[in-house]
Order: sequence, then C-alpha cells, then structure tokens
Amino acid sequence: MHAARDSRITAGVVALAAIAILIGGAFAGLALEGAHDLSGAYAAFDSYLFSVARFTLWQALLSTLLSAAPALLVARALSRHPDFPGRRLILQLFTVPLALPAIVAALGILALYGRAGYFAGVLGTLGAGEWPGIYGLSGILVAHVFFNLPLATRLFLEALGTIPTDQWRLASQLGMGARPAFRLIEWPALRAALPGVAGLVFMLCITSFTIVLTLGGGPAATTLEVAIYQALRFDFDPARTVVLTLLQIGLTFVVMVALARLGANTVGDANLPVAPRRYLGVGRMETVLNAGLIAVALLFVAGPMVATVLAGLKADLGRLAGEEALRRATLTSAGLAFMAALLAVALSLALIAARRALALRRSRDKAMSLFEHAADTGAGFVLVVPPIVLGAGWFLALRNVADVFAVAPVMVVAVNAVMAMPFAIRAIRPAYDAASERHERLCLALGISGWSRLRLVDWPSLRRPLATGFAFAMALSLGDLGVIALFGSDSVQTLPYLLLARMGSYRTADAAGLALLLGLVCLMLVVAADRLGREGKS
Repeated sequence: MHAARDSRITAGVVALAAIAILIGGAFAGLALEGAHDLSGAYAAFDSYLFSVARFTLWQALLSTLLSAAPALLVARALSRHPDFPGRRLILQLFTVPLALPAIVAALGILALYGRAGYFAGVLGTLGAGEWPGIYGLSGILVAHVFFNLPLATRLFLEALGTIPTDQWRLASQLGMGARPAFRLIEWPALRAALPGVAGLVFMLCITSFTIVLTLGGGPAATTLEVAIYQALRFDFDPARTVVLTLLQIGLTFVVMVALARLGANTVGDANLPVAPRRYLGVGRMETVLNAGLIAVALLFVAGPMVATVLAGLKADLGRLAGEEALRRATLTSAGLAFMAALLAVALSLALIAARRALALRRSRDKAMSLFEHAADTGAGFVLVVPPIVLGAGWFLALRNVADVFAVAPVMVVAVNAVMAMPFAIRAIRPAYDAASERHERLCLALGISGWSRLRLVDWPSLRRPLATGFAFAMALSLGDLGVIALFGSDSVQTLPYLLLARMGSYRTADAAGLALLLGLVCLMLVVAADRLGREGKS
C-alpha cells in the first residue's frame, strides 16, 4: 500500500527539489554578488532606481485601469446578449492574445500606430503635425490593454455566468429594468471578481518584459525587468543588477500574496461557462450601446492581429525561408521548446501525483503537511520570480565558473519549463484526480504502482490532458524572450531572439515576416491545446 504511494511521493520530492535548485541557485547568485560588492549595491540606490520603480508601478496601475474598466463593460454587454450571431467567434478571438508572443503583438501594434504605421497619417492629421510614433508610455499601455482587455473580459464574463438563474427569473417577474438589474444582480458578482481580476492584470503588467523592451523607447519608459536586462547585457553592473532584482522580487511577492488572499486565478482560464438563460428583455437603446462597446473592443483586439498578418505577407518570405540563420533559429526554438514542454509536463505530473498520494494518506481531520502544501500550491508561486530574475541570478552565479552563453540551452529549457508548470497543472490535475478516484482501490488491491500504473491504468485518462499541457507549454516556450535575451548569442538564437535582433538593426520587413511565422506556430499550438482539452472533457 505504501509502496504505490511512496513512488509518487518520491517523484514529487524530486520535482520540488529541481524547482528549489533553480530558484535557490538564482537567489544564491544574487546574494553572493551583493555580498561581494556592498558599496556598489548601496550606490545603486539612486534617483535612477527610484524613477524606474516609480514608472514600473505607474504603468502597471494605468494599464490595469485601462484594461479592467472597459473589460467590465464589454463583459456585461456580452452577457446581456448571449445569443447574437458571432458571439462565439468573438470569444474565440479574445483567446488569441494568449497565444501570441509579446514581441509579435508589439510588431502588430507598431504596424498600426508606429511612425510608418497604417494609422500614422490619420493620427498625424489629428495631432496637427507629423506623427512621432507610439514608443514610450503610450505604446506600453496600448500593448498591455491589447493583452489584458480580452483576459479581463473573459474573467468578468465568467463571474456573470455564476449568477443563479433563479435571480433572473425573479427579476423578470418583478419587471426589473436594466439599471436596477445591474445594481442588484450583476454588480455584486462583478464587484466580487473585480479585485482578483485587477490584481491579476496588475501582476502581469509589473512583470512585463518584452513589451517594455520593444516599445519603451528609452530610459524614461523603463521598468525594473528591462533595467535588469540593461544592467547585465549593456552596462554589466552586477551590483545594480542585484538591487534591481531584489526590488522586482519584492514587488511581485507582495502582489502574489495579495492575489492569493483575493482568491485570484493567476493563470487565467481559456474556457468559459455556458451563459445562463436570460429572462430580462434588452431595450433598443441598450442594444445599440452594447453593440458599439463590443464592436470597439473587437476592432481594438483584432487590429494588431490583422496588421501583423498584412505586414508579414509584405516581407520576402521566400528569401527569409532560405536564410541559414532562420533555419538554425527555428530548429533551436523547436528543440528547446519541446524539451521545456516535456520537462514542464513531467514536473507537473510528479507534483500532482505526490499531492494526491499525500491527500489519500492524510486523515480527513488532519491538517496538510508542509510538503503537501508545497506540492499543492508551490508551482503557482514560481510566478513570484519572473524569468528575467531567474536568468539574472544564474548569469551572476555562473559568470566566474563557466561560459554563461554556452549554458543558454539549459537555462532556457529549465526556466521556461518551470514558468509553464502552473498552466500544465491546470490542464492535468482534474483528470488525474478523477482517474485516481476511479482506480485507486483497484490499483492498491492488485499491487499496481509506479510506471506500470501510469502506463496501464492512468495513461488512457491522462493522454489528452497531458497533450493539452504539453502543447500550451510549448507555445509559451516558443514565444518567450526573457531568458534568451540574457543568454542568447550568435551561436544560440531562438526565433524571438532573431526577431529582436532584426528589429534592432531596423530590418522591419524581415522582423514582420518572422513575427508572422512565430505567431502562426504559437497560435496553432494553443488551438490544438484548446481542442484537446475540450475533447478530453466531452
């Protein structure tokens, strides 16, 4: 009996140890570097540090307001009209930003609102002069709203979907209009969800790296993560890197603790519940206003996607496909993303199995042990340490003992795998718990454990969830720029790194073609993950 459970618990111990080594090694590198140069670390507390920290919080606050407030209205508009033609297509379109790498979305936004963008002439006319482009705070805000407005809309719509049908039936019997229905029925559900949604968006914005790197446009629009990258790769100021990194960790820790208290979902959910039946009629004026809100949100979200496709098709795709640099970057990206996704799924399954084994062993009236709690929630707290922070810690730890650029593949795989774990766990855990509920007694009675149990008993139930987690983790890894931005070099380049290099050398047409390729691959992976997940539930 214990042998079957011990194998799962052992696997969980190994998984947690691997995560602890990755995060602990980064912290050790930061601590050793800080202790080595205390005077330099003290000198890093200057006006630049405080201006960067202030801008990090300010842009995150503005991004949260500009994302959450419109999302609340758009979600209500979608909720009030559950049956109009095209509603399902709009909701599916709102999942696309999850699949797009940040650097691809940044290029789409530049193609629309940049100095040479499609809207440059119109914006220049409105501004009574030449349009200067969208770099700086305005570009960061537009990009953050592009990513977070659809996410917040879906989460608010999910909250509205929890309103009991009986409340709508009673409101209809009382002849309740739109305003009192909002005040008495819809607003309480939205108000309960608002702190968690706003906190999640705020967390995503203070840990935003690629968007600020590509659209920030200078020292006046730099966040802590971008400052960490600049301090290492351009200035090579380890002392300042340590201070910036510790400050970033402190900020993300505070926000994650607040999110945990609010019960926020830190990975989001791509699936929405079926809208409950509505018993209230919607007036003509409200219908027109809601249609306008949905149309504006749809155009805002779809615009950068369309611009990315149009700009990419204008590139010389045939020449790009023949470039040796692109072929190497594609193979490198595919190989590293495959390994990262495989490791993410293996670690996730080990933690899920260990948590389940510990829960079965523990009596109902007994509190969870520290190890069980770590297996249950530990993967979510890896989000406290962003990829750029892990990369910076290991960069400092390895620079005196190894060639940091030679270990780039290992670092990219390890960090991306750990960062994808919360998403993989979300896909795998329900299926594993259900399979365990059905087969636990039979496996104990027959003495089936370890690899034999996974292959013969659990695999049929876990095949699709594992494929879902794998595809989503691979998409996240393919589009990530955080770690490779620090460890990348001419010998180790991924598609996002090559795309950033082409942007830096002002080869915008090539960058647009690469963005189209990368975006399509990531989108196909996420669509495959979504379909596998839906088929697994049916």
